[in-house]
Amino acid sequence: MEKLNDEDEVNHPNHYKLFKIECIEAMKAMLTEEEFRGYLRGNIFKYMWRYPHKKTTVKDLEKAQWYFDRLLEIEKKEEEKRSERIRY
Repeated sequence: MEKLNDEDEVNHPNHYKLFKIECIEAMKAMLTEEEFRGYLRGNIFKYMWRYPHKKTTVKDLEKAQWYFDRLLEIEKKEEEKRSERIRY
Protein backbone atom coordinates (compact mmCIF):
# COMPACT_ATOMS: atom_id res chain seq x y z
CA MET A 1 0.00 0.00 0.00
CA GLU A 2 1.29 3.43 -0.92
CA LYS A 3 1.96 5.97 1.86
CA LEU A 4 -0.36 8.99 1.72
CA ASN A 5 1.09 12.52 1.71
CA ASP A 6 1.25 14.79 4.76
CA GLU A 7 0.86 12.10 7.37
CA ASP A 8 0.27 13.12 10.98
CA GLU A 9 1.55 9.97 12.68
CA VAL A 10 0.25 10.93 16.12
CA ASN A 11 -3.11 12.65 15.71
CA HIS A 12 -4.41 11.15 12.46
CA PRO A 13 -2.20 8.35 11.11
CA ASN A 14 -2.95 7.58 7.47
CA HIS A 15 -3.48 3.89 8.16
CA TYR A 16 -6.46 4.87 10.36
CA LYS A 17 -8.00 7.06 7.64
CA LEU A 18 -8.49 4.43 4.94
CA PHE A 19 -12.25 4.29 5.51
CA LYS A 20 -15.05 6.86 5.88
CA ILE A 21 -14.41 7.20 9.63
CA GLU A 22 -11.25 6.81 11.67
CA CYS A 23 -10.75 3.66 13.72
CA ILE A 24 -11.08 5.56 17.03
CA GLU A 25 -14.57 6.73 16.06
CA ALA A 26 -15.62 3.18 15.15
CA MET A 27 -14.28 1.95 18.51
CA LYS A 28 -16.22 4.65 20.33
CA ALA A 29 -19.41 3.74 18.47
CA MET A 30 -19.20 0.03 19.23
CA LEU A 31 -18.18 0.25 22.91
CA THR A 32 -20.08 1.41 25.96
CA GLU A 33 -18.78 4.61 27.57
CA GLU A 34 -17.07 2.59 30.30
CA GLU A 35 -15.48 0.22 27.79
CA PHE A 36 -14.25 3.16 25.72
CA ARG A 37 -12.65 4.72 28.79
CA GLY A 38 -10.92 1.40 29.41
CA TYR A 39 -9.72 1.31 25.81
CA LEU A 40 -8.23 4.79 26.19
CA ARG A 41 -6.61 3.89 29.53
CA GLY A 42 -5.17 0.73 28.03
CA ASN A 43 -3.58 2.63 25.18
CA ILE A 44 -2.15 5.24 27.53
CA PHE A 45 -0.61 2.45 29.59
CA LYS A 46 0.73 0.65 26.50
CA TYR A 47 2.55 3.70 25.14
CA MET A 48 3.89 4.72 28.56
CA TRP A 49 5.09 1.17 29.25
CA ARG A 50 7.12 0.74 26.10
CA TYR A 51 8.34 4.24 25.22
CA PRO A 52 11.73 3.96 27.01
CA HIS A 53 12.56 0.88 24.97
CA LYS A 54 11.90 2.28 21.51
CA LYS A 55 13.77 4.58 19.19
CA THR A 56 10.62 6.69 18.81
CA THR A 57 10.30 7.72 22.46
CA VAL A 58 8.87 11.16 21.75
CA LYS A 59 6.31 9.80 19.30
CA ASP A 60 5.13 7.20 21.81
CA LEU A 61 4.82 9.85 24.52
CA GLU A 62 2.83 12.01 22.11
CA LYS A 63 0.55 9.05 21.38
CA ALA A 64 0.04 8.45 25.11
CA GLN A 65 -0.77 12.16 25.46
CA TRP A 66 -3.26 11.91 22.56
CA TYR A 67 -5.19 9.13 24.32
CA PHE A 68 -4.90 10.94 27.66
CA ASP A 69 -6.37 14.10 26.15
CA ARG A 70 -9.37 12.11 24.82
CA LEU A 71 -9.93 10.53 28.24
CA LEU A 72 -9.60 13.90 29.97
CA GLU A 73 -12.15 15.42 27.59
CA ILE A 74 -14.65 12.64 28.41
CA GLU A 75 -14.10 13.01 32.16
CA LYS A 76 -14.50 16.80 32.05
CA LYS A 77 -17.82 16.44 30.23
CA GLU A 78 -18.97 13.81 32.72
CA GLU A 79 -17.97 16.00 35.67
CA GLU A 80 -19.84 18.93 34.13
CA LYS A 81 -22.99 16.77 33.79
CA ARG A 82 -22.70 15.69 37.45
CA SER A 83 -22.30 19.31 38.57
CA GLU A 84 -25.39 20.39 36.66
CA ARG A 85 -27.47 17.57 38.17
CA ILE A 86 -26.41 18.63 41.69
CA ARG A 87 -27.34 22.28 41.06
CA TYR A 88 -30.95 21.42 40.22
